[in-house]
Amino acid sequence: MASKKTVDFHPSHDPRIDSYITKAQPFAEPILRHLRALVHQACPEIEETIKWGMPHFMYRDEILCCMASFKAHCAFLFWKGTLMKDPVLKENAVGETAMGHLGKITSMEDLPSDEKMLDYLHEAITLNEEGVKLPKKPSKTKKDLSIPEDLKVALEAAPDALNTFEQFSYSNQKDYIEWLEEAKTEKTRQKRLKTAIEYMEEGKPRNWKYMKEWKGK
Repeated sequence: MASKKTVDFHPSHDPRIDSYITKAQPFAEPILRHLRALVHQACPEIEETIKWGMPHFMYRDEILCCMASFKAHCAFLFWKGTLMKDPVLKENAVGETAMGHLGKITSMEDLPSDEKMLDYLHEAITLNEEGVKLPKKPSKTKKDLSIPEDLKVALEAAPDALNTFEQFSYSNQKDYIEWLEEAKTEKTRQKRLKTAIEYMEEGKPRNWKYMKEWKGK
């Protein structure tokens, strides 16, 4: 493995990332500093930010890569890692491993050589420059809702509530069904059923009290 030489920092750093690195575990600080420096060496136009509590590096208004420090290891991820050429890196990216695309990093020796890391970064930069987009994740198929028999009967006896229920979104219908099913006793279930019908007769979703459009009504 090539030796890790010190790389000069890019002059424009986000102070929040300085703070993140300073607060990291002692073993992590040199790792994070080195990775950060390599990112800027690969491209002077990189912009830094914090997203989801982790240091991110942006290029052409898109995420290029990010890094994170944990109690016993560091992780580094390429935003478009699933599209990159290295088979191990790509496999790690597809698997969405918590160890990151470079594997578990506990010391400087766990990092790829600077040359290899710069190759990775240049490949990631090219993907952003060419406007390559990540494929959209397939949407999850919604499970058909099974309406409890007592709710069916109650709705059929209350036309206004039935109309509201039928017009509700999938999630609003699911909220009422789950609320009933989670009742611990029959007495609680019947009380919830009565309340549900009353709410729906007024056109209200289950959690209307917490919704902005219903507040104050």
